[in-house]
Order: sequence, then C-alpha cells, then structure tokens
Amino acid sequence: MLIAIAASLGFLSRHIGLNPQQSFSIAIFSASILGTLFFWQFRLSFAFLGISLLLMTKTIDIQHMIEFSSLEVILFLVGMMILVGLLKENGFFTFITHKLLNIPYLTAGKFIIILSLVSAVLSATTSEVISIIFMVAAVFEICDHLKLDPVPYVIISVMATNVGSAATVLGNPIGILIATKAGLTFEDFIIKALPLSVVCLVATIGICMVWYRKQIAEMDTALENASKKHLSVIDQTPIKFTGELRTSVIIFCATLVFISLHHRLELLWNLGHNTILLIMPLISSGIVMIWKRDKAREYVEKDVEWWTLLFFMFLFAQAGTLQYTGATDELAKKLTYFCGHNLNLLTGIVLWISTIGSAILDNVVLVAAFIPMVLSCAPITETVQPLWWALLFGGCLGGNITLVGSTANIIALGMLEKEKNIHITFMRWVGIGLSVGITTTVIVWIALSILPFYR
Repeated sequence: MLIAIAASLGFLSRHIGLNPQQSFSIAIFSASILGTLFFWQFRLSFAFLGISLLLMTKTIDIQHMIEFSSLEVILFLVGMMILVGLLKENGFFTFITHKLLNIPYLTAGKFIIILSLVSAVLSATTSEVISIIFMVAAVFEICDHLKLDPVPYVIISVMATNVGSAATVLGNPIGILIATKAGLTFEDFIIKALPLSVVCLVATIGICMVWYRKQIAEMDTALENASKKHLSVIDQTPIKFTGELRTSVIIFCATLVFISLHHRLELLWNLGHNTILLIMPLISSGIVMIWKRDKAREYVEKDVEWWTLLFFMFLFAQAGTLQYTGATDELAKKLTYFCGHNLNLLTGIVLWISTIGSAILDNVVLVAAFIPMVLSCAPITETVQPLWWALLFGGCLGGNITLVGSTANIIALGMLEKEKNIHITFMRWVGIGLSVGITTTVIVWIALSILPFYR
C-alpha cells in the first residue's frame, strides 16, 4: 500500500506537468514520509534507502546531497545535547523543580500556572524533550504525595511545552532549521515568536483551567488536607548548589548569551550569517569535554540522539532534492496561482496544513517538506516572512492535537506507561488537544493576517 500510494503521487505529479526527475523525487520523498508515519521504528531505514535511490538514479548528486543535509543544524543540535547532558548529570533540573514545588501556600491554580510557565520556559531555553522529562517527573512526585491522577497535569505540561517550543530558536529542532533556511536570527524569534507564544500560553492555561476544573478542585482539597496534617508538598531536604553545578550553569548561560547576541556579534566581527549561532554550542561543548574529559565519550555517545540526528540529516537531503529538481518551484507556482497571489490566504493555507499535518506526522518531517516550497515562493510573492512564522507555529501548535503530534507527547506517554502503567486513550486526549490546538492556531492566524509587524 505504501509503495502504491507513493507511486500514485509520482504519476499524479506527472499529470500536472512535472518532469520525470521531479516526479521521481516526489515519489521517493513521499515513500519516506509514509514509511515514517506507518512504520515509525523503521524511519531511519526509509531515510537511508530513500537517499540511496535518489543518488543511484542521479536524481541528486553527492555534492548537493551534502549541501541539503543541513550539517550546520545537526552540529548545533549535537552541541546543545552535550550541554544539556552536563546540566542533567549535575542535577540542574532536579534543583529547579524542587525549588519551584516547595513554594509556600501552594494551591491547585498556582500549581497549574507554575507547571505551565516552567514547562514553557524550559522548552524555550533547552528543548521540548528535556522540558517534558523533568516536568513529568515533578508531576509524578507531587501527584504521588497527594494521591491524585497525574494524567491531567501531564497533559497540561505537554501542551505548555509544545507552545513554549515555538518561542525561541532553541525550543524545537524546526526552530533552528527554519532560522538557518530563512535567515532569521535569535532576535527575530524573541521579537516576533516570543510574544505570540506568550499569548498562546495564556490561552492554553485558561482552556486547561476550565477543562480540568473538577481535577483542580480535587487537588485543592488534597492540598488543604496535606496542610492540616502539616505535610509538605514534596521532600523538604535541601538540594545543594554544588561547585560543578554552578560551573555548568555558567557555561550554559554564557552559551545562551552568545546565541542571543549572535547577529550583533556577526556584524561586529564581520562573520557569515548565523556563524556564532551555529558554532557557540560547539565551542561550549568542546570546553565541557575538556573539563569533564573522563565523561566526554559518555556525553557524546549517550546524551546525543544520534538515531534521530541521522534521520533528520537524510530527511533534509531528500527534501532538498525536491528543490534541486525544481519540483517545489512548480508546486509553489501552482499554489500561488490558486491563492491568486493573496498573501493572507497563502499564509493561512501554510499554517493550517502544517498544524493539521504535524498532528499526525512528526513536525520535523513536515517542516522539512515545506521549506523548499516556501523558498520557491520567494520570487513569486511580495514577502515570505509570514510563511516562515506560519510554518513554525503550525509545526509546534499542531503537536498538541493528537497523542503522537510531537516528541514531547510520545515521551510523556511512554513515562506514564512505564512509571504508572497508565495508558491514555485517543478520546481522552483529543478533546483538550483540539481545544488548545485550534484556539492557539486561530490566534496565530489572526496575528499573521492583520499585523504588518510579521510582514
């Protein structure tokens, strides 16, 4: 069925005017995407086989395959993963969650707001994966203590994590991918993506408060009972801010400072666009591996998700083949012709397709497929700036709609099954997921359509 669908898409593209190479590149890329969707555990195999077929049939050459594989994005992610591994080993995330959950006079409403804010901030500054791992662990700790069902609070944390991942270039792999391809800076994300993410986060918190009002009332009762019995929310044993933890935080914060100022520094030092953005994690991780030389190999082997990064690299190369053969140019022309060069309509189409698509497909896969098409729209439309923001927010916000919409969702579900033997059904998720996903996407759609700020 997979081969038949991919072949059909190839034949269909021939009938709408694409040449044989363009049709073949679409068929192979479609097969990889469908293979990833239907057989997730074999996604790397499909990526390997797909790029091999493209090279063997001369649909792309080795030089352009390397160019389109976005090695700069891969190396950036490697460096950040090593830094996050250092923070994790030295107890940074445990320290943060312990401090936050020991806030005096904690109420259910205050807990929801803290949980959402910290999930979003951790996601924006480290990654959605790291954020959800530590926030779910915190949820388990407090829910075990109060004897509450952790599912509503895990779902709230996931929703906030996905929303927060759109706020900066660091929150999600699609952020750095879009930044490098669109020429966007860290400052662009802070100025344009962060405020919109904050509005979406407020809406998300409000929806969750209403949706889970019964569970929030139950938590308030449990907190009152714990207070009467003079019980703390979690263990009050202080966690020490050790010298190694302090050094780790200094290195990580210095990295964030340089990343945030990368555009200014590149202009000051006459460096290429995004040079500081991409090399700073490598410089910092290099320093870490000298400092912690006994564990350097462990950081590289265990904390770097090589399986995922290899998949990204070959997927990017396959998506680049669509651009190399000119397939995306033809598709972009047909799309803009359909929209009548109406930028608002084109932005809406990109936003909703990426939102719905990321609900059923990994957002990196979806964004990798869309990027060449957005690039091909540049000579045709007045500006493609709104299209990049539509792609970013669609890829992040759509992840809230279904159980498998983002990596954070899948990790949280896995932790629930492993630690608590709880299996969340599709119906238990989809109600709140649709409410949050559609509401936040409408907010973004309105902002991108009416605010000249995003042009």
